[in-house]
Amino acid sequence: MIEIDCAFPGGNIRVDSIEGDVVHLQPDLRDTDGHWFYWYFRVRGARGRRVGFRFKDADVGVRGPGVSLDDGRSWRWLGSENSGERSFTYEFPAQAEEVRFSLGMPYTQTNLEEFLAEHAGSRSLRTETLCGSRKGRPVECLRFGKPAGEPEHRVLLTARHHACEMMASYALEGVVEGVIADDESGRWLRRNVEFLAVPFMDRDGVKDGDQGKSRHPHDHNRDYAAPCIYPEVAALRDKTRDWSQGRLRIALDLHCPGHRGEWHELIHFVGVAQDDLWARIEQFCEVLESTASGPLPYRKSNNLLFGVNWNTAEEYGPQSAEPRSASDWFSTLPGVWFGATLEIPYANAQGAEVTADSARAFGRDLAVAMRYHLAATSP
Repeated sequence: MIEIDCAFPGGNIRVDSIEGDVVHLQPDLRDTDGHWFYWYFRVRGARGRRVGFRFKDADVGVRGPGVSLDDGRSWRWLGSENSGERSFTYEFPAQAEEVRFSLGMPYTQTNLEEFLAEHAGSRSLRTETLCGSRKGRPVECLRFGKPAGEPEHRVLLTARHHACEMMASYALEGVVEGVIADDESGRWLRRNVEFLAVPFMDRDGVKDGDQGKSRHPHDHNRDYAAPCIYPEVAALRDKTRDWSQGRLRIALDLHCPGHRGEWHELIHFVGVAQDDLWARIEQFCEVLESTASGPLPYRKSNNLLFGVNWNTAEEYGPQSAEPRSASDWFSTLPGVWFGATLEIPYANAQGAEVTADSARAFGRDLAVAMRYHLAATSP
């Protein structure tokens, strides 16, 4: 008998019915205002069978679902040949006791702990606790590069304001790897730059398997106008004010877009209304485009300009005395050159395959670009 569940970190699914070798299912949207597409589940009892999965109100990505045969430790894309926009078919190996499927390649607390353990010997990487989440879980923050002494520059990185946007986490790992690497860029960054990163801004959502986007009454990325309702956001605001000390230059908030079509299959920065701020962001974009060497392409021309597609003033909700989104709030801090939102696709980046490894490589490209930009640009 086929058994389907999501009772593990990051899991999310609702099973409507199982009719022979066809499963009907949908995401568990919980406290979401509107529709979103995140799902992650496991299947048992299907060895040797060919099973079809049909989604209600959810899509399958352009490279099919992510598939894991080792309890979520490693992933591959099934491929579009066995997938439609709202369905996929999978032939279970005869020896497979359990197979996991997801919209992407999930990254949870276990991944973060394994990454930190791998680099535990680095003197340039420290792990601290930012705060406790609503459910009492510790929210980690990382300090790396030059965490001791007075750096010339500081850089802030955040990810998972929307819990389901997991490919951004692999890119964040790549930035860390680039900074602590024993190469020219890594050595320069460690001499001159202190980085602060929060891997999981929605700590509970990542653990519980929430998709996180448009959470009621608002999500973590619309919580920066005080009073904050999420402890992670309140704690980051307080910490950043004390930590930045007028030396914060770059603040990047890492996201994933939608997962199929148009802007959703391009790495891009999200445009802002202020011309002077956007000009500073585009200076960095030029450096990134010219120095990137990894498998995922970035082109400045792919950026989503303000006023185009979804990126309008209406998207950000009612105006308030303080900016509501993370990158907008970061841009108000003393000494900062720019705060920006960077979108990293789930599966397809201008035709290139996005995986854990290729997303990490893009993160290393980001680290190199920050080295050159910081070295060449004056506040």
